Amino acid sequence: MIVLISFASEFKLFNFRVVLAPLTRSRSYNNVPQPHPILYYSQRASNGGLLISEATGVSETAQGYPNTPGIWTKEQVEAWKPIVDAVHAKGGTFFCQLWHVGRMFDSAGKTPVSSTDKILSPKIGDDGSVISRFIQPRRLRTEEIPDIVNDFRLAARNAIEAGFDGVEIQGANGYLLEQFMKDKVNDRTDEYGGSLENRCRFALEVVEAVVNEIGEERVGIKLSPFSELGECGDSDPNTLGLYMIDAINKFGVLYCHVVEPRMDIVDEKTECVYSLEPMRKAFNGTFMVVGGYDRKDGINAIVENRADLVAYGRLFISNPDLPKRFALDAPLNKYNEKTFYTFDPVLYYTDYPFLE
Repeated sequence: MIVLISFASEFKLFNFRVVLAPLTRSRSYNNVPQPHPILYYSQRASNGGLLISEATGVSETAQGYPNTPGIWTKEQVEAWKPIVDAVHAKGGTFFCQLWHVGRMFDSAGKTPVSSTDKILSPKIGDDGSVISRFIQPRRLRTEEIPDIVNDFRLAARNAIEAGFDGVEIQGANGYLLEQFMKDKVNDRTDEYGGSLENRCRFALEVVEAVVNEIGEERVGIKLSPFSELGECGDSDPNTLGLYMIDAINKFGVLYCHVVEPRMDIVDEKTECVYSLEPMRKAFNGTFMVVGGYDRKDGINAIVENRADLVAYGRLFISNPDLPKRFALDAPLNKYNEKTFYTFDPVLYYTDYPFLE
């Protein structure tokens, strides 16, 4: 059994409670992990703890953005091995996030697949300019869905072959699984559309296939029932979240990683009416939260028993030794958001300074 929590000391409290969130960095050229992530991930494993890889495609059709990694070919599996070894050498536990973007796809030359044929609106920048235009998706045929499920199963097997300790199924953030789960997107009339049970069927078939392939103790899932990211909302997110929790409890997955409802609020004066507390109480495994946490918020979430683990993204990008800085209450490096998805293998990637 993989152990994700330790209480040995205050330092280890931060060390094992603070998780590296899955973060797309767009530096896996031609969808193959490169040598430079060896340093990137090992830096962030310098204090041990749990790391979740950047979103990793389960097939060629799962990819929607340039230079994101995959794990469906032998070449990709071999490329991941030294990265995983480097994390393990630092005492870290490493899970691979398995990903299919669905209609969240802005690369020319391919037709994305989804639960629907509804196209996403263009992505608009702060200055009003169009950052990207999405492509008209093709509605998956009913008989095609088992093939996608099998892609996740094979990707999970490949992840274990690459040395990962387990996998996280990406069922959040507006990507393919969520495009099926949520009623503001899913307009199907087959057994994968309509009722809540039908809309969640695909995601749960993926969970079952992955659990059967690699074991429940090596599987986590990420959910964001309250998010509207990618125009992917639901009319009753509370019920959706609790339905998914009840279902994954039956599969005995190791952890559930949930996005805070507040992450969808853009106006600071708007009060968040939703809470993760019902999902937290209902889930039988390790409960991880993510979304705008700082040091104080993370401590409060643990002390108040609202979570077992807290995942950090942007702060972990700019602070490779984040658990240590939190333990010492040390100052943090500032991140440069404009460089998150650049292709440079060093700049704003492995050159953020440590405390030393």
